[in-house]
Amino acid sequence: MEPVTPAPAPALTPSVPPPVSGVAPAKPLVITKADHGKIESKDVDIYTLTNANGLVLKVMTYGAIITELHVPDRTGKLADVVVGFEDLDGYLSGNQFFGATVGRVANRIHNAKFKLEGKEYTLTANDEPHHLHGGARGWDKVVWSAEAAETPDGPSIRLTYVSRDGEEGYPGTVTAKTVYTLTNRDELRVEMEAVTDKATLVNMAHHSYWNLGGHGSGTILDHELTLYADSYTPGDPLVPTGVMTPVEGTPFDFTQPKSIGRDLKAVGGDPVGYDHNFIVRGDPAALRPVARLKDPKSGRVMMLEADQPGVQFYTGNFMNGSRRGKGATYVQHAALCLESQKFPNAINVPAWQKQAILEPGQVYKHTMIHRFTAE
Repeated sequence: MEPVTPAPAPALTPSVPPPVSGVAPAKPLVITKADHGKIESKDVDIYTLTNANGLVLKVMTYGAIITELHVPDRTGKLADVVVGFEDLDGYLSGNQFFGATVGRVANRIHNAKFKLEGKEYTLTANDEPHHLHGGARGWDKVVWSAEAAETPDGPSIRLTYVSRDGEEGYPGTVTAKTVYTLTNRDELRVEMEAVTDKATLVNMAHHSYWNLGGHGSGTILDHELTLYADSYTPGDPLVPTGVMTPVEGTPFDFTQPKSIGRDLKAVGGDPVGYDHNFIVRGDPAALRPVARLKDPKSGRVMMLEADQPGVQFYTGNFMNGSRRGKGATYVQHAALCLESQKFPNAINVPAWQKQAILEPGQVYKHTMIHRFTAE
């Protein structure tokens, strides 16, 4: 690994200064590191990664959070397409998991309880009466250690966190890793791994909120979405119970490109919107197409591939205009999430239980590839 020298982050759109006679133009730095505050006496750093085509990714060690991702539109103009905040304080005051790695178990566990190897465990009911995204102090609310390196594919950062036995009520000490690579093929590659010393539950997820028009450009209701899923797992009302329902003929049918706002009101909910797990076609452990998202105005397209059985599609229903970040006000439906995952509440559904359990000697693995193009 090449050392990363702490330095101020480069401009959002990397630029090359005018050449000086006899001196070659300077190249943008590929990886920089800067101080980004402190929490509980721990330093928080932010890393800036720039690929060969000028795309820019910023990652914070608090929560393994992606704070910015700048990708081009059909004219080549860069825009930051993820919701977030300009400083650490924004993430410390109820940020709805913007850009984070969530765990130990993403999504909801019914009534914050489960049984494993004959013992019942009680978790934090931080989404009363249910457990959500790892609890009151899940992996999105801790400082991860980080190593950055230039790789043949592009700049990369590896973040590591050790979750001790009993944390948030879970058994076993788990060592988790998340690797973000901004490839020179204009991909954001997310690779998550975990190992444990005792049988436990692991279901990590990446929780960026996307708006391909730019994070402050309004709502995502005119974005066109395709989900490679023929069924979904309805909840009671939010937590899946084991029922699997075909999407055909329902507002949940995204098997062909459809604007997100078209059937939004028919979905219902309080507040209204999608917050559902879809069953991705194909081998549940194979890397395969999950979703295709397009912003017709800018032409930006994001293709998502992953190797998990499901994907949570969430339309920012609880964004209500009360939060501002990076100079923008985040109104309802200002962004969406596509979180590949094991099925929510899998441990409490006999047919799904094996999805959620990690044993000593096993390695939990989860890969997501976000491929950016424009048309």
